[in-house]
Amino acid sequence: MTGPSHVSLTFHDCQPALADFRRDVLDGLGRTRKALAAKYFYDEYGSQLFERICNTEEYYPTRTEAGILRAHATEIAETVGADCALIEYGSGSSRKTPLLLDALGQPAAYVPIDICKEQLLLSAARLAASRPGLEVVAICADYTQLQQLPAAAGLQDARRVIFFPGSTIGNCTPAQAAHLLRSAAGLLGAGGGMLIGVDLKKDPRVLHAAYNDAQGVTEAFNLNLLTRINRELHANFDVTAFRHRAFYHEEHGRVEMHLQSLAAQMITVGGATFPFLEGETIHTENSYKYGIREFQELAASAGFVPARAWTDPERLFSLHYLTVH
Repeated sequence: MTGPSHVSLTFHDCQPALADFRRDVLDGLGRTRKALAAKYFYDEYGSQLFERICNTEEYYPTRTEAGILRAHATEIAETVGADCALIEYGSGSSRKTPLLLDALGQPAAYVPIDICKEQLLLSAARLAASRPGLEVVAICADYTQLQQLPAAAGLQDARRVIFFPGSTIGNCTPAQAAHLLRSAAGLLGAGGGMLIGVDLKKDPRVLHAAYNDAQGVTEAFNLNLLTRINRELHANFDVTAFRHRAFYHEEHGRVEMHLQSLAAQMITVGGATFPFLEGETIHTENSYKYGIREFQELAASAGFVPARAWTDPERLFSLHYLTVH
């Protein structure tokens, strides 16, 4: 759609089907160690809760990554290069995107990709309105499953660069991360690049606080997954019969989030019944932490060439630029 002041915004709806959600939930709850995919946190309310998490005192990644973008804006822009088509994985509210766009000037196009349609429409419209002349191509999709981009003028001949902030790559196991990076390299093609946020290993106390904020926002975010399953899959979870648990698993180098059953109970989802023991958990998220060289080696194994890395003064977080040759 186009409008006054040369606002250019097109929307492509590739949102995963409800059947995919049902299949993944039934599969995850049927395992010996119950688990659900973190991508399903992000219904409309879950996305709003995540934005609140990003503003809590304990959750350092958002403000630290934004600080890196501000402090190194010129270097990052020179490294990424002008006139690219900027593709953002998991764009959410696109809160950090203006920092990068300000540094880059006017890229050939901006392509936000997010699984939550409501938030994507709002953030894409807001950004398009604030930057007349920028072609914005919004895609509602699971970026881990995206094989190609739609035809759009700004995507035809421009060099592609993926912006993947927030350390969302940490939600993947190292093997899954390598697979996602290989897929991204294929989408980019020769000469493309990726600017990716990666959370660094640090004092476990800092990590524990970040995933157990005093306001209880992360707890509400985790529990909202059960509310979503109840609403969309007609399940009978008693949300008050579960509690949020998050801890750092040093051996695996990851924070784990779980929902722990407070009593023995039977849960029905989509006609299937799942028994829970008291104390049994549903593993809802991993958040892997890396050393800088450790992540660069992972990226190299997936077909990228590490080009630059930036960190904050306290070395809490890192931004990496990777290229495809």
